[in-house]
Amino acid sequence: MAQIAVLFGSKSDLKYWEESKKYMDFFEISPELKVLSAHRTPDEVALFAKEAREKGTKVIIAGAGMAAHLAG
Repeated sequence: MAQIAVLFGSKSDLKYWEESKKYMDFFEISPELKVLSAHRTPDEVALFAKEAREKGTKVIIAGAGMAAHLAG
């Protein structure tokens, strides 16, 4: 399990990840990428967040494109 998880509200938001990925690559960080919407799938987001620490995740980054409130 990756120590960093990056959540996106939808698959279309992944294009906004490209610039950030350059920094992760530079520092040799391989985050777990998840598409989870707090708007559409709140129970799945809550479960992911609750289990994250147990799985070794240290940081959760929520990212979105034009609807920033939809990210996990």
